[in-house]
Amino acid sequence: MRALTYHGKRDVRIDTVDDPKIEQPTDAIVRVTSSGLCGSDLHLYEVLGPFIGEGDVLGHEPMGIVEEVGAEVTNIAVGDRVVIPFNISCGHCFMCDHGLQSQCETTQVREQGMGAALFGFSKLYGEVPGGQAEFLRVPQAQYGPIKVPEGPIDERFLFLSDVLPTAWQAVQYAQIPRGGSVAVFGLGPIGEMATRMAQHLGAENVIGLDLVPDRLARAAAHGVRTIDVSAVDDVGDAVRELTDGRGPDSVIDAVGMEAHGSPVGKLVHTLAGLMPDAVAEKVMQTGGVDRLGAFVSAVESVRRGGTVSVIGVYGGTADPLNMLQLFDKQLTLRMGQANVKHWVDDLLPLLTGDDDPLGVETFATHQIPLVDAPQAYEMFQKKQDGAFKVVFKP
Repeated sequence: MRALTYHGKRDVRIDTVDDPKIEQPTDAIVRVTSSGLCGSDLHLYEVLGPFIGEGDVLGHEPMGIVEEVGAEVTNIAVGDRVVIPFNISCGHCFMCDHGLQSQCETTQVREQGMGAALFGFSKLYGEVPGGQAEFLRVPQAQYGPIKVPEGPIDERFLFLSDVLPTAWQAVQYAQIPRGGSVAVFGLGPIGEMATRMAQHLGAENVIGLDLVPDRLARAAAHGVRTIDVSAVDDVGDAVRELTDGRGPDSVIDAVGMEAHGSPVGKLVHTLAGLMPDAVAEKVMQTGGVDRLGAFVSAVESVRRGGTVSVIGVYGGTADPLNMLQLFDKQLTLRMGQANVKHWVDDLLPLLTGDDDPLGVETFATHQIPLVDAPQAYEMFQKKQDGAFKVVFKP
C-alpha cells in the first residue's frame, strides 16, 4: 500500500509499504477513506525527529471502512464505516473506566514513561503505524472505533478522531460559566473549534488571539472578538480591555510548544535539530524545550480565581513556571491529551442531526490526494494558500 513516511526533518515521502495484517484477535483492518493533517504532525515534521524512526508511517486522524476484524472484535463488522480515535485504549482498565482513555493502562508506553499509545506519533507513544495511508491496522478494535452512519460526507464525522474531542475537552476543562467569558490563544483547528464550542455551550464573550490574518478573520466571521497579538503592545492588557478590566473567566492555550515570540525556545528547538538523534533525544527528555509564550500570556490574562485549560502540546520536562503568579492568582490549571471515547456521546448528537451546528462539513480548507501529502505538509507548516485544515484522500 501507499503511505506517508518519515525520512528526516521536513522530509516526508509517499512510499510503498507492506499492507497491514491482523496480529492480535482484538485488531481490525480499516481501508482509509479520509485522514486529517494535524498541527501535532508538524511537531514530528519539525521538532520531535529524534523520537521517530525512518520509514515510520504518520497520521492520527483517520476514518474509513472496516475490511477485516479479529476473532474478539464483535462491536464492528466488515463494511462498517468507522472513525478511529487518535489514542489507542482498551475500554476496560482502571483509567478507561474513569474516562481517562488517554492514560489507558493496557496500551501505556511504560518504557518511555508515557500514557496511552497513539497512532502515527513516534516511539514516545508506541511507534504505532499511522493513518496517512491506504490501510490501517487498528489495535484494541473491540473498543476504539466509532461507528458512524452512512450518507453524509466524511468531513461530517472525520474530526471525531481528534479535533472535536480535543476542542470539547479544552472547553470542558476551562470551566467557563454559562454567560461567561473565555479567551482562546491560538486559532488553528483546535482553538478555532474550541471557540465554536464555547459559543454553542453558552459563553457570551469569546475572544480569539492569533497573528495569522486568515485565522483571525475566520473566527471573527462567527462572532468571536479577535486580537491580533502582533499588533498590540501587551496581550494581557488587550484581553482585559475586552473583559471589564478583570480578565476572562477562563483561558484556553491551544498553541503549545511552538508559540511564536519565544526566542530562547526557538533556539533550543533549532539546536536540538542539529544534534545527533541520541543526543537530542536526551536533551529533549530532560530539558525545557518549549516556547512558553502562549502559556505565560494565558496565565497573565486570566482573571484571578479563573481557569487555564491547556490543550496545546508541550514537550519540555524542565520548563520554568511562574509559581508565584499561579499561586497568587489562585488559578485552576487543567491539561492533557483528549480522552476521545469519553466525549463521543456528547459529540455525536451534534453531528447526526439535519443541521451542522459546529460547521464541520466546511471546516477543512483543503482536500488533497494522499500522493500529494509531502507538499501539503510544507504548505500547512508555512500557512500558504490559506491552509487551515487539510484532509488527505487515499
